[in-house]
Amino acid sequence: MAKPKKDPGLLAVFTKGIIKENPVFVALLGLCPALAVTSSLETGLGMGVLVVFVLTLSNIVVSLIRRLIPEEIMIPSYIIVIATFVTIVEMLTEAFAPALFDSLGIFIPLIVANCLIMSRAVAYASENNVGRSAIDGLGMAVGFGLALGLIGLTREFLATGAIAYGVFIPLPVEGAILGFDIAPLNMEVFVGPAGGFIVIGVWLAVFNAIGLYKSRKRKEAWDRWVEKKKREKAEKKKQKAMESAGGSA
Repeated sequence: MAKPKKDPGLLAVFTKGIIKENPVFVALLGLCPALAVTSSLETGLGMGVLVVFVLTLSNIVVSLIRRLIPEEIMIPSYIIVIATFVTIVEMLTEAFAPALFDSLGIFIPLIVANCLIMSRAVAYASENNVGRSAIDGLGMAVGFGLALGLIGLTREFLATGAIAYGVFIPLPVEGAILGFDIAPLNMEVFVGPAGGFIVIGVWLAVFNAIGLYKSRKRKEAWDRWVEKKKREKAEKKKQKAMESAGGSA
Protein backbone atom coordinates (compact mmCIF):
# COMPACT_ATOMS: atom_id res chain seq x y z
CA MET A 1 0.00 0.00 0.00
CA ALA A 2 1.32 3.45 -0.93
CA LYS A 3 2.23 5.73 1.92
CA PRO A 4 -0.26 8.63 2.25
CA LYS A 5 1.12 11.94 1.05
CA LYS A 6 1.85 14.35 3.87
CA ASP A 7 0.09 17.71 3.68
CA PRO A 8 2.49 20.65 3.37
CA GLY A 9 2.82 22.93 6.38
CA LEU A 10 1.25 26.37 6.52
CA LEU A 11 4.59 28.05 5.82
CA ALA A 12 4.99 25.96 2.66
CA VAL A 13 1.44 26.84 1.60
CA PHE A 14 2.24 30.54 2.00
CA THR A 15 5.69 30.61 0.38
CA LYS A 16 4.83 28.48 -2.67
CA GLY A 17 2.98 31.41 -4.23
CA ILE A 18 5.94 33.71 -3.68
CA ILE A 19 8.68 31.49 -5.07
CA LYS A 20 7.92 27.94 -6.23
CA GLU A 21 4.56 28.65 -7.89
CA ASN A 22 4.79 32.41 -8.46
CA PRO A 23 1.66 33.34 -10.46
CA VAL A 24 3.48 35.55 -12.99
CA PHE A 25 6.97 34.10 -13.38
CA VAL A 26 6.13 30.40 -13.00
CA ALA A 27 2.40 29.82 -13.62
CA LEU A 28 2.11 32.66 -16.19
CA LEU A 29 -1.20 33.88 -14.72
CA GLY A 30 -2.38 37.48 -14.65
CA LEU A 31 -0.05 38.58 -17.45
CA CYS A 32 -2.54 41.19 -18.72
CA PRO A 33 -2.27 43.43 -15.61
CA ALA A 34 1.40 42.50 -15.34
CA LEU A 35 1.89 44.22 -18.68
CA ALA A 36 -0.70 46.99 -18.44
CA VAL A 37 -0.26 48.48 -14.95
CA THR A 38 3.46 48.10 -14.29
CA SER A 39 4.81 51.28 -15.87
CA SER A 40 5.97 52.26 -12.37
CA LEU A 41 6.76 50.58 -9.06
CA GLU A 42 3.81 52.21 -7.29
CA THR A 43 1.18 51.18 -9.83
CA GLY A 44 2.50 47.61 -9.81
CA LEU A 45 2.48 47.41 -6.03
CA GLY A 46 -0.89 49.18 -5.90
CA MET A 47 -2.49 46.52 -8.07
CA GLY A 48 -0.76 43.87 -5.96
CA VAL A 49 -2.32 45.26 -2.76
CA LEU A 50 -5.80 45.22 -4.32
CA VAL A 51 -5.32 41.60 -5.43
CA VAL A 52 -4.16 40.66 -1.90
CA PHE A 53 -7.45 41.96 -0.53
CA VAL A 54 -9.65 40.34 -3.19
CA LEU A 55 -7.90 36.97 -3.41
CA THR A 56 -7.51 36.42 0.34
CA LEU A 57 -11.11 37.31 1.21
CA SER A 58 -12.51 35.45 -1.81
CA ASN A 59 -10.65 32.30 -0.77
CA ILE A 60 -12.04 32.61 2.75
CA VAL A 61 -15.64 33.01 1.60
CA VAL A 62 -15.37 30.27 -1.03
CA SER A 63 -14.00 27.89 1.59
CA LEU A 64 -16.88 28.77 3.94
CA ILE A 65 -19.63 28.18 1.37
CA ARG A 66 -18.04 25.35 -0.65
CA ARG A 67 -20.32 22.66 0.80
CA LEU A 68 -23.45 24.78 0.30
CA ILE A 69 -23.03 25.48 -3.42
CA PRO A 70 -24.25 22.86 -5.94
CA GLU A 71 -21.63 21.91 -8.51
CA GLU A 72 -23.86 23.12 -11.37
CA ILE A 73 -23.65 26.77 -10.21
CA MET A 74 -20.22 26.66 -8.58
CA ILE A 75 -18.40 28.91 -11.05
CA PRO A 76 -21.14 31.62 -11.25
CA SER A 77 -21.34 31.67 -7.44
CA TYR A 78 -17.59 32.14 -7.10
CA ILE A 79 -17.67 34.94 -9.69
CA ILE A 80 -20.31 36.75 -7.61
CA VAL A 81 -18.14 36.43 -4.51
CA ILE A 82 -15.08 37.77 -6.33
CA ALA A 83 -17.05 40.58 -7.99
CA THR A 84 -18.37 41.68 -4.59
CA PHE A 85 -14.89 42.14 -3.18
CA VAL A 86 -13.67 43.81 -6.39
CA THR A 87 -16.51 46.34 -6.09
CA ILE A 88 -15.54 47.07 -2.49
CA VAL A 89 -11.88 47.48 -3.52
CA GLU A 90 -12.83 49.78 -6.39
CA MET A 91 -14.87 52.09 -4.15
CA LEU A 92 -12.20 52.18 -1.43
CA THR A 93 -9.47 52.95 -3.96
CA GLU A 94 -11.50 55.75 -5.53
CA ALA A 95 -12.15 57.26 -2.08
CA PHE A 96 -8.70 56.96 -0.50
CA ALA A 97 -6.25 56.68 -3.42
CA PRO A 98 -7.78 58.63 -6.33
CA ALA A 99 -4.46 58.92 -8.21
CA LEU A 100 -4.00 55.15 -8.10
CA PHE A 101 -7.64 54.68 -9.10
CA ASP A 102 -7.19 56.93 -12.15
CA SER A 103 -3.93 55.22 -13.11
CA LEU A 104 -5.24 51.65 -12.87
CA GLY A 105 -8.54 52.57 -14.51
CA ILE A 106 -10.44 49.68 -16.08
CA PHE A 107 -7.98 47.14 -14.70
CA ILE A 108 -9.51 47.40 -11.21
CA PRO A 109 -12.93 45.97 -12.24
CA LEU A 110 -11.09 43.52 -14.50
CA ILE A 111 -9.65 41.87 -11.38
CA VAL A 112 -12.86 39.83 -11.57
CA ALA A 113 -11.52 38.21 -14.74
CA ASN A 114 -8.04 37.57 -13.34
CA CYS A 115 -7.51 33.83 -13.86
CA LEU A 116 -5.28 33.69 -10.78
CA ILE A 117 -8.20 34.47 -8.46
CA MET A 118 -10.64 32.07 -10.06
CA SER A 119 -8.04 29.30 -10.29
CA ARG A 120 -7.27 29.51 -6.56
CA ALA A 121 -10.98 29.53 -5.70
CA VAL A 122 -11.68 26.42 -7.78
CA ALA A 123 -8.43 24.49 -7.32
CA TYR A 124 -7.72 25.22 -3.66
CA ALA A 125 -10.31 27.11 -1.61
CA SER A 126 -13.17 24.85 -2.76
CA GLU A 127 -11.30 21.82 -1.40
CA ASN A 128 -9.60 23.09 1.78
CA ASN A 129 -10.51 24.61 5.12
CA VAL A 130 -10.71 28.33 5.82
CA GLY A 131 -7.28 28.70 7.42
CA ARG A 132 -5.33 27.00 4.66
CA SER A 133 -7.40 28.76 1.99
CA ALA A 134 -6.70 32.17 3.52
CA ILE A 135 -2.96 31.47 3.70
CA ASP A 136 -2.91 30.13 0.15
CA GLY A 137 -4.72 33.22 -1.13
CA LEU A 138 -2.44 35.56 0.81
CA GLY A 139 0.73 33.82 -0.40
CA MET A 140 -0.37 33.76 -4.03
CA ALA A 141 -1.46 37.40 -3.92
CA VAL A 142 1.78 38.51 -2.26
CA GLY A 143 3.76 36.64 -4.91
CA PHE A 144 1.66 38.30 -7.61
CA GLY A 145 2.16 41.74 -6.06
CA LEU A 146 5.91 41.28 -5.67
CA ALA A 147 6.16 40.18 -9.31
CA LEU A 148 4.26 43.26 -10.46
CA GLY A 149 6.40 45.44 -8.23
CA LEU A 150 9.60 43.97 -9.64
CA ILE A 151 8.41 44.51 -13.22
CA GLY A 152 7.27 48.05 -12.41
CA LEU A 153 10.53 48.91 -10.67
CA THR A 154 12.55 47.66 -13.64
CA ARG A 155 10.46 49.51 -16.22
CA GLU A 156 10.37 52.77 -14.26
CA PHE A 157 14.10 52.75 -13.57
CA LEU A 158 15.01 52.04 -17.19
CA ALA A 159 12.57 54.70 -18.43
CA THR A 160 13.39 57.50 -15.99
CA GLY A 161 16.51 56.56 -14.04
CA ALA A 162 14.56 57.11 -10.80
CA ILE A 163 11.95 55.44 -8.58
CA ALA A 164 9.11 57.77 -7.54
CA TYR A 165 7.12 57.45 -4.32
CA GLY A 166 3.95 59.12 -3.08
CA VAL A 167 2.70 59.82 -6.61
CA PHE A 168 0.00 57.15 -6.89
CA ILE A 169 0.00 55.62 -3.40
CA PRO A 170 -1.14 58.15 -0.75
CA LEU A 171 1.98 58.63 1.35
CA PRO A 172 2.78 61.58 3.68
CA VAL A 173 5.60 62.67 1.36
CA GLU A 174 6.22 62.64 -2.37
CA GLY A 175 9.55 62.38 -4.15
CA ALA A 176 11.98 60.06 -5.88
CA ILE A 177 15.03 57.98 -5.05
CA LEU A 178 18.11 57.19 -7.14
CA GLY A 179 17.64 59.75 -9.96
CA PHE A 180 20.35 58.77 -12.47
CA ASP A 181 20.24 61.31 -15.29
CA ILE A 182 22.19 59.35 -17.90
CA ALA A 183 21.26 58.39 -21.45
CA PRO A 184 20.93 54.57 -21.04
CA LEU A 185 18.40 55.11 -18.24
CA ASN A 186 16.04 57.42 -20.12
CA MET A 187 14.49 54.94 -22.54
CA GLU A 188 10.83 55.91 -22.71
CA VAL A 189 10.06 52.74 -24.66
CA PHE A 190 9.94 50.89 -21.33
CA VAL A 191 6.87 52.86 -20.28
CA GLY A 192 4.92 51.49 -23.25
CA PRO A 193 3.71 47.98 -24.12
CA ALA A 194 6.90 47.06 -26.00
CA GLY A 195 9.01 47.80 -22.94
CA GLY A 196 6.62 45.79 -20.79
CA PHE A 197 6.97 42.76 -23.04
CA ILE A 198 10.77 43.08 -22.99
CA VAL A 199 11.01 43.36 -19.20
CA ILE A 200 8.56 40.51 -18.54
CA GLY A 201 10.41 38.34 -21.06
CA VAL A 202 13.78 39.04 -19.42
CA TRP A 203 12.49 38.26 -15.93
CA LEU A 204 10.77 35.09 -17.19
CA ALA A 205 14.11 34.00 -18.67
CA VAL A 206 15.86 34.71 -15.36
CA PHE A 207 13.36 32.71 -13.31
CA ASN A 208 13.36 29.86 -15.84
CA ALA A 209 17.16 29.76 -15.70
CA ILE A 210 17.06 29.60 -11.90
CA GLY A 211 14.47 26.81 -12.06
CA LEU A 212 16.54 24.82 -14.56
CA TYR A 213 19.66 25.26 -12.43
CA LYS A 214 17.86 23.99 -9.33
CA SER A 215 16.42 21.04 -11.27
CA ARG A 216 19.87 20.13 -12.54
CA LYS A 217 21.31 20.31 -9.03
CA ARG A 218 18.53 18.07 -7.68
CA LYS A 219 19.14 15.58 -10.48
CA GLU A 220 22.89 15.59 -9.80
CA ALA A 221 22.26 15.02 -6.08
CA TRP A 222 19.88 12.16 -6.91
CA ASP A 223 22.40 10.59 -9.30
CA ARG A 224 25.12 10.80 -6.63
CA TRP A 225 22.81 9.13 -4.11
CA VAL A 226 21.98 6.35 -6.58
CA GLU A 227 25.68 5.78 -7.35
CA LYS A 228 26.46 5.68 -3.65
CA LYS A 229 23.77 3.07 -3.04
CA LYS A 230 25.06 1.02 -5.99
CA ARG A 231 28.61 1.08 -4.61
CA GLU A 232 27.38 0.12 -1.15
CA LYS A 233 25.39 -2.76 -2.62
CA ALA A 234 28.40 -3.92 -4.68
CA GLU A 235 30.66 -3.76 -1.62
CA LYS A 236 28.22 -5.79 0.44
CA LYS A 237 27.90 -8.36 -2.35
CA LYS A 238 31.69 -8.56 -2.68
CA GLN A 239 32.15 -8.92 1.08
CA LYS A 240 29.49 -11.61 1.24
CA ALA A 241 31.18 -13.51 -1.59
CA MET A 242 34.55 -13.32 0.17
CA GLU A 243 33.01 -14.56 3.40
CA SER A 244 31.40 -17.46 1.55
CA ALA A 245 34.71 -18.32 -0.15
CA GLY A 246 36.55 -18.21 3.18
CA GLY A 247 33.98 -20.47 4.82
CA SER A 248 34.21 -22.99 1.96
CA ALA A 249 38.01 -23.11 2.30
